[in-house]
Amino acid sequence: MATRQTNGLKDSQKVLDYTTLNHTVEEIKAFLINEDELHQFDDLTKVNPVTTATVLRCLQARYAAGVFYTNAGCTLVALNPFQCVPNLYSSEVMKEYHHVSQPQELKPHIFTVAEQAFRNVQSHIEPINQSLIVSGESGAGKTWTSRCLMNYFATVAASSTSVKCQENVERIEKRVLDSNPVMEAFGNASTLRNHNSSRFGKYIQLQLNRCQQLQGASVQTYLLEKTRVAYQAPSERNFHIFYQIVKGATEEQKSEWGLHEAAEFFWLPNAENTLEEDQFDETKNAMLHLGIDHATQHQVFTILVGLLHLGNVQFSSPMDESYPCDLKAEAKSFLATTANLLKISEEDLLEQIRIRTIKAGKQHQIFKKPCSKMECETRRDCVAKVIYAKLFDWLVKVINGSICSHSFGWTNFIGLLDVYGFESFPQNNLEQLCINYANEKLQQHFVRHYLKAQQEEYTSEGLEWSFISYQDNQRCLDLIEGNPTSIFSLLNEESRLNRNSDENLFKTRLQTALAKNHCISWDVFSKVPNFIVAHYAGKVNYQIKGMVEKNKDPVPPELMQLLQTSRDVLLMELFPIEEKAHNDTKVQNKAVTVVSKFKGSLESLMRILNSTTPHYIRCIKPNMDCKPRLFTSQEIFTQLEACGLVETVNISAAGFPIRVPCQHFLERYGLLEKYGPINLPSPASVNGCFSTKKGKGSLSTDGSSETLQPAVQDILSHVLDGQSIVSSFHNPAANQFRRSIVHCGKTKLFMTHGMLELLESARNQTLDKKALCIQYSWRRYRQRKLARSRRAATLIQAAIRSWLTRQWIKKLNHAAIVLQRAWKAWKIKMETLADDELDDTSYFKEIELIPGSPKCSSLFLPLRASPNKQSQSICVENLNPCSWPLGLTLSSFCITTMTPSAYEILKAFARLTILKLKWRNNHKLKHTRSHRGIASIRALPEVQVKFHCKRSPLLFADTYPEHQKCMIIGFNQILLEKV
Repeated sequence: MATRQTNGLKDSQKVLDYTTLNHTVEEIKAFLINEDELHQFDDLTKVNPVTTATVLRCLQARYAAGVFYTNAGCTLVALNPFQCVPNLYSSEVMKEYHHVSQPQELKPHIFTVAEQAFRNVQSHIEPINQSLIVSGESGAGKTWTSRCLMNYFATVAASSTSVKCQENVERIEKRVLDSNPVMEAFGNASTLRNHNSSRFGKYIQLQLNRCQQLQGASVQTYLLEKTRVAYQAPSERNFHIFYQIVKGATEEQKSEWGLHEAAEFFWLPNAENTLEEDQFDETKNAMLHLGIDHATQHQVFTILVGLLHLGNVQFSSPMDESYPCDLKAEAKSFLATTANLLKISEEDLLEQIRIRTIKAGKQHQIFKKPCSKMECETRRDCVAKVIYAKLFDWLVKVINGSICSHSFGWTNFIGLLDVYGFESFPQNNLEQLCINYANEKLQQHFVRHYLKAQQEEYTSEGLEWSFISYQDNQRCLDLIEGNPTSIFSLLNEESRLNRNSDENLFKTRLQTALAKNHCISWDVFSKVPNFIVAHYAGKVNYQIKGMVEKNKDPVPPELMQLLQTSRDVLLMELFPIEEKAHNDTKVQNKAVTVVSKFKGSLESLMRILNSTTPHYIRCIKPNMDCKPRLFTSQEIFTQLEACGLVETVNISAAGFPIRVPCQHFLERYGLLEKYGPINLPSPASVNGCFSTKKGKGSLSTDGSSETLQPAVQDILSHVLDGQSIVSSFHNPAANQFRRSIVHCGKTKLFMTHGMLELLESARNQTLDKKALCIQYSWRRYRQRKLARSRRAATLIQAAIRSWLTRQWIKKLNHAAIVLQRAWKAWKIKMETLADDELDDTSYFKEIELIPGSPKCSSLFLPLRASPNKQSQSICVENLNPCSWPLGLTLSSFCITTMTPSAYEILKAFARLTILKLKWRNNHKLKHTRSHRGIASIRALPEVQVKFHCKRSPLLFADTYPEHQKCMIIGFNQILLEKV
C-alpha cells in the first residue's frame, strides 16, 4: 500500500505541469508542504491556491484516510471506495443528517446534498422542485449513489403521526425501493469498466405531498442498449436477469425451460463468473411487491429463456443462393424449444427468419427472397431485440402503475438522474455516441446553469466580478446535434434513404459537411471507416460500420406479424394486432430513428432539469481496475479536468450559491421587517398563502426594484445587528464579512449558505414568537370562555337545585299537612270517644253481669258450675256489655269483626290480657281512703293529675281480681297501675 501511495505522489507531481491557472510552483509547494493536514480540507474552496494539483493532492490524502466525500463548492465529489464501508449509509447516519439543524456542519456526505434538497422543498424557495444529477464515468459509483439517495428520501419522507398514513407511506416506500433491483436486473450488465453498469438512463421522480411525505414515484427511461441481448463485447456479459434465471431456477423450471447443465448459450458469455448482482430470489420478491404475481413472473422468465435458445439457432450458407440458408443440426432442438417457449409455430419462425418478404409496385405485389447467412442472423437478432425492448417497456409501465401517485395526490417532487457515464471502448458505435451525447448535454447544463449563467448574472446584477474561464462544450454539441448540419442530421438523412448503407460514402459526407468543426477528426491510418469526436472528457473513436442500420432499427413487418400470432398471453399483450397501413413504404420512410427518439426524450429531460433546482454529485473512479484503496492520479486528473471541477471550485469560492429574487425574498422573510410584515401587491406564492392587507405600521411596495431594494436592505439590517447592508460597490466602507456573505443586486439577492441559515434561523425565531403570542391569546380566550361557561353552569345549576328544593319542600309540607290533618282528626275522635266512655256511668249497672265481677260474683256461680258452653251462652245471651276501658282498648287494637255473642266478647276479653298496649301518659290518682292511684287517659302528657269523680266507674279499683275465679285475665292489669 505504501508503494501505491508513493507512486500516486509521483504521478501527482507530474500533474503540476498541467495546471492552467497563474499560480507559481512555489505557492503550490508551500501549500502541499503540510501533507498531514491535507485530509482535513472537507471543502475544496478552502484550498489556496486552487489548482488541479492541490485539489488532486487533497482528494488523495482524504482517500488514503478513508474519507470518500468532499465538498467542491456547489458540487460534491464522491470517490468510489470499491469496498463495503460499514456504518456509512446506516439508518442512524440518515437520522443524524436529517435531524441536525445545519447539515453543512457535519462531514461531507451524499446525505448532506439530499437533506439540502429536501429542506429546499420544505422552505418553498423557487424553484421548489429539486433535481439531483449524479454524473461520472462508468464504474464511478453512480448507481450505488442513486440507490442510497432513494433510501434516504424514502426514510426521511415517511415520518407520520397517523398509523394508517404511516402504513401507506411504508408501502409506497417499499415499492419504490423494490423498483431498484428489478430495473438493475433487466437494465444493468457487466462491462469492461464496471460490473454493474447501467445500460439505460433513468430519471426517478419521488413525489411528495404538501406535508413533504412520500406519495409515490415515477420512472422515465432513456435509450436501453437492447443490442446487448444479441451481442456482447469480449469479457462483457449480457443483462443480469439472464444469469439470474440460469443460476437461480429450480430443477423443475430448468427441466421445463430446457436449461440442462451441459447446455451452453452463445448469448450468455462469462456465465462462470458469479457477481453480487446474481440474486434471483431478490428480483422475484421485488417483482412480487410491485404487483407482478408468480404466474406473470413465470411468463416473463419463460420468454427470456426462449430468447437464450433463439441465440443458439445458427445457420450455414447454402450451396445455391436461390435457396434458403441451412439450419445447423445442433440448432434444430434449440429452434423447437424457442418455438415452444414463445408459443409460436416452429415452421413459421424458421421461414420468417430465412425468407424476406418484399412488396413492389403500385399493386403491392409480394415477392419472397431467401436471406443470406448474415441477413438471417440479423433477422434473428431483431426478433430478440424487439421482444426484450417491448418487455422492458412493459416492465417500466407496470412499475409506474404500482408506485406512481395520482396528479392530485402530490404537489412537488425530487428527481434523481442516473444515466450511463462517459464511455470509450476499443470499439465504439452508435450506442456509445448516444451515451456520450447525453453526458455532453448534462455537462452543458452544468456549464450553462453554474459556470456561465452564474457569472453573467453576477455582472448583470452589478457585482464586481472577474470572469473565470472554463471549458465550454458548445462546439461539440453543435457537431453532434446542430442544425442544419451535424452528425445526427446526416445520420438520419442516410437512414431514410431506401438503399443499403455505405460506410465509406457516409464518411465522405461527414468530411465534406463538418470539415470546419475542430471537434471532429479522422484516423487516416485506420482501414476501418471511422471518425473521432473530441468530447469534454476526451477523444473517442467511433466506427461507422453498422451505425446507419442501428439508427434505422428496422423491424420487418413479417416478423411483427409472426409475434402477433403467439399464443402466449404476455406476448399477445406486447404485440397486439393492429390495423394494416395503406402505404407501408411511406410509413417506413416516416419511421422515427433511434437518434431522433433519443434526442427528443433527452430534450424533454433537460426541460425538466431546467425547471428545477439542480444539485450535482460528481462520482470519481479512483482506478480503472476497480480495486479498493488504489488511487491513480493520472486517471483522476483526467476526470477532474473533464468535468471542470477546478473552475467550479474557483467560481464557488468567489461567488454566491444562493440567488433569490427580491419579490420571493420579501414574500418569505417579510415578517422579519422591524415595522411589521411587508404587504406585496400580488398574492404570495409561498405555501399557497396570500399577502395580508395593509395594516398599521406596515410597509407597502409596488413591486419595482427601486421599492423592493430598501425593504430587502431593511430586513437584512434588522437581521445583521441593525447595520445597513448595501451594495459592495456603492459602499466601499461596508464590512468585509458582510460583503462576503450577502449582496443585494438589482433584482436578486445573492447570499451564501451561511447567510441563508442565518435568515432561516431568524425567521424560525420570529415564527416561534408569533406562535407563542397566538398560543397565549388562544389560551386566554379559552380560559375566559371556560370561566364564562362555568359561571353560566353554576347559575343554571343553582336555579335548578333551588327549583327542585322548593318542589321537594312543597311536597313535604303537603304531606305533613295531610298527616297532621289525619292525626288531628284521629286524635279528636279518640279523645271524644274516651270522653264519652269515661264520663258516661249509666251503664255500669250492667257490669254486675260480667263474670268475675266482685259485685255479682254470685251470679256466676251457676255459670261456673255448668260446664256446658251452651248454658253459658244462654246465660249471657242478652248481655249488652258497655265499658269505657273496653272501647278505649278496642280503638287501639285492630279488630276486623265483632259478633254480638257473649262468648265471643268473653273470648275477646281474654285476648286483651296478652296485648301490650302503649299508653301515651302515666297518670296518678290518690284516693282519700286508700294509697292507691290510677292513670288517667284524659290527663295531659307527662303531667300527673289528681281528680275525684262523683260518678266514677272506678269503684272496684281497690279490688284485685281473683285469678282463680275470674275468667277475664289481665283486664285490671291493662287499665290500672298500682302506685
